[in-house]
Amino acid sequence: MRTGILCLIICFAACGAAFAQEDEDVSPYKEMKTLARAIELVRQDYVDEDKTDYEDLAYSALRGMLADLDPHSDFMDPKDFAAMKEDTKSEFGGLGVVVGMKNDRLTIVAPMEGTPGFRAGLLPGDVILEIDGQSAEKMTLRDAVDKLRGAPGTDVELAVAREKEAKPLTYKLQREVIKVPSVRGARILDTGAGPRVGYVRVTQFSEPTGKEFARAVANLEKQGMDALVLDLRFNPGGLLTAAVDVAGEFMPSGSLVAYTEGRSAAAERRYLAPGKAHKARPYPVAVLINGSSASGAEIVAGALKDTGRALLVGETTFGKGSVQSVISLPDESAVRLTTAEYFTPGKQPIHEKGVAPHIRATMSSDDEARLLALRRQDDLPEGTKKEEVGEFEDMPLQRAVDALRGVLLHAREGTGKVPSKEG
Repeated sequence: MRTGILCLIICFAACGAAFAQEDEDVSPYKEMKTLARAIELVRQDYVDEDKTDYEDLAYSALRGMLADLDPHSDFMDPKDFAAMKEDTKSEFGGLGVVVGMKNDRLTIVAPMEGTPGFRAGLLPGDVILEIDGQSAEKMTLRDAVDKLRGAPGTDVELAVAREKEAKPLTYKLQREVIKVPSVRGARILDTGAGPRVGYVRVTQFSEPTGKEFARAVANLEKQGMDALVLDLRFNPGGLLTAAVDVAGEFMPSGSLVAYTEGRSAAAERRYLAPGKAHKARPYPVAVLINGSSASGAEIVAGALKDTGRALLVGETTFGKGSVQSVISLPDESAVRLTTAEYFTPGKQPIHEKGVAPHIRATMSSDDEARLLALRRQDDLPEGTKKEEVGEFEDMPLQRAVDALRGVLLHAREGTGKVPSKEG
C-alpha cells in the first residue's frame, strides 16, 4: 500500500507541475505535499503503531474530506461499497425511519407508515442520541444508516430526545424487510352537503406508487369526486420516478416537473410528466405539506405549485433537494458526492429552502402525535386493543377543504363549470 500512496503523491506532483504552468493558485501540489508529510509524521511518531497503516490513514483522510462537504457526501471503503451495491439488489432489514442531519444532530425526518419505527411511536423531529448503546453525537449519516439496518428479525435499541420530554426515551425495535403500501386512506371526506372532496395520502414514493395512486384517484372519480386533497405530510420521499408519475397525473404530458443543475453538464437533467396520450385530471387539488415532507414529496408539491395546478396548505417542507452520485475509485472504494440540486419548474431551489405553502396552517406537536397515533391504528391486527388518541383538530385538512370549496364555488359562479386547468 505504501507504493500505492507514493505513486498517488507522484501523480499529484506531476499534475501539480502541469497546473502550475497555467495557474499556480489552483495547483494541488503544495497541499498534497502537506498531506503526505502529515501521513509520514503519523507513521513515524504516533504512539499506537497499529493505527498507522497507510490504507487506514488515507481512508480516514478521505472520510473526513467528504464528510466536511455536506451530510450526504461520504467515502465508502471497498467493503462498504460492495455492501451498498448488494443493498440495491436484495432485501434488507430496517426500522422504516428516514433520518437526516438537522442542526448537526441526527434527526428522524419521518417514520414510514406500517414499519417498526412507526408502530413503536417514533416521531418526526426525534433526535437520535444512541444506537445500541453507542453515542450518535459524532456519527455520520452513513454510519447511522448502516447501524439501523441489519438482518430481518434482529433487534436494535434507540435512545431519542423529544421536545417537551425531560428525559431521553428508549425504544427496542425489531428490524423487518420494509415493504409497505404507499397509497393509503383514499376516501370521500364527510364534509356534509356541498361538493364531494376526495382524500388520498401518499406515505412514500416506491416503484408501484404511480399505479397505486392512479387507481385510487380513478376510484374516487367514479364516486363523483369534485376536488381532491393530496396528503404528503410526513412523506420522506423515495423513488424520484414515482414522484414524477404522481405529479404527472395533474399535468399535461411533457410538462416540466423538476430539473437538476450542477457544475458539469452531465449533472443537468429535466424530469417531464409521462405519457404521450395522457390527459391531466381536471379538478381542483390541494396538497398538504409539513416540515417532514421531504425529497420526492417536495418535488411533487413544488411542481404543482409552480404550474398553478394546486394549492399548497400547511408548513414549509424539509428542504432535501440534492443529488448524490456514486463514483468508484481504482481500489474498489467509492465516493458518494453531491453533484447537483433540484429546482422546481419555476426555477425555485428546494435544497435547504423547502417549498412554502400558499395557505399556512399548523398543528401543535401534541396534535401531530395524535394524528400519527390515529394512523398507527390502521396497521393493528384485527381485535387488537386500540390506544386512546383523544380529541384533536386537523386544521390543515380543514383549511384545504375550505379552500377547495371556495375554488369550486368561484368557478361555478363565474363560468358554471369546474375549472379544467387551474387548481
